[in-house]
Amino acid sequence: MAHFIDRRLNGKNKSTVNRQRFIRRYKQQIKKAVSDAINKRSVTDIEQGESVSIPSKDIGEPTFHQGKGGIRNTVHPGNDQFTKGDKIKRPQGGQAGGSGEGEASDKGEGEDEFVFSISKDEYLDLLFEDLELPNLQKTQLDKLMEMETHRAGFCSDGVPTNIDIVRSLQGSLARRIAMSAGKKRQLKEALDALDKLEKQKMPDDAEIKLLIKEIEDLKSKISKVPFIDSFDLRFRNYEQRPKPTSKAVMFCLMDVSGSMDQATKEMAKRFYILLYMFLTRTYKDIEVVYIRHHTQAKEVDEQEFFYSQETGGTIVSSALKLMDEIVAKRYDPTQWNIYAAQASDGDNWADDSPNCTELLLNNILPKVRYYSYIEITNRAHQSLWREYEKITQTFDNFAIQHIRSVEDIYPIFRELFKKNSQKS
Repeated sequence: MAHFIDRRLNGKNKSTVNRQRFIRRYKQQIKKAVSDAINKRSVTDIEQGESVSIPSKDIGEPTFHQGKGGIRNTVHPGNDQFTKGDKIKRPQGGQAGGSGEGEASDKGEGEDEFVFSISKDEYLDLLFEDLELPNLQKTQLDKLMEMETHRAGFCSDGVPTNIDIVRSLQGSLARRIAMSAGKKRQLKEALDALDKLEKQKMPDDAEIKLLIKEIEDLKSKISKVPFIDSFDLRFRNYEQRPKPTSKAVMFCLMDVSGSMDQATKEMAKRFYILLYMFLTRTYKDIEVVYIRHHTQAKEVDEQEFFYSQETGGTIVSSALKLMDEIVAKRYDPTQWNIYAAQASDGDNWADDSPNCTELLLNNILPKVRYYSYIEITNRAHQSLWREYEKITQTFDNFAIQHIRSVEDIYPIFRELFKKNSQKS
């Protein structure tokens, strides 16, 4: 079996292409590990990097080797216990005396999982891959910006996959001409002088020898000019340019009433932190309006939305009325893409749930691109969920989902905002 080892030194960040190739190759395993990790994190460290474990069997590489061919007899040294035809018993599982936390192998051998660390940016890219704001339309092209990759000429440093062969060879040709043009001219002059001396009736042997030595020296110098050098390499350069798309605003409505216990509020915060990171990472400029409500609704800033301890009774319509008022004052639906995400445990005054339906049907849903409602509870659905279920039959820009535990948050978040999907 032949092994080819590339011992060329990589420049700064030149191994990035290999890292990205590895992530693409084992994307399914890495994405699964990322989705599992998001459920185990606290609210404060939800956007940090991650160490991903990949089973060793999933990273096996195919190998080429010379086949045995024909019949061969092989003698293995050190065998004093077995003869041809003997059957070797497999070691019994659970008898190993290791001190680790894992279970002993029943096959007598094993291999540790491969641990691969991904950075914060790689983690977030995988977390929000294939997600988008539904029904985003171009209105006023002066606010929301998306980033597009564009060609930006050439540069002298980059990753191997971006090498431009034609431009590099052009640079190589120019360098070789500049370094050897003078010597080639001297070589031609020396060859012409030698030809003239050899045509004379009585050539001067000493002068001929000098010319021959000079010609050999010039040829040697010309041959030492390398065909291509690292100085010649040119790489395709890319840059991110902002692309104006449209104005967009996201309303975040969170129930902070007394029926929302601490665990339920923590799950609601996790959902909204995911939503906030998705919006700020995917879209350069987007406005976010935070509304907390119990019996009364109040527009708050980001800090108060996530960390305020205020609580009380439950009147959900107060948040919807406040959202409708803010839209009327600041966000013209003809110029803005309006989105809303509401999180609650479903507990509401029974006579208030019909008011919520009326507000949504008549005032809010005709103006918004997409409205999502997340109910966080392990109990049976109450009047608010039943009212909202009726709305889904009329409006296709309204979606409801049920979160029972922390493990449901990320899958439901992806379901609500996955790209090119029909929401129901």
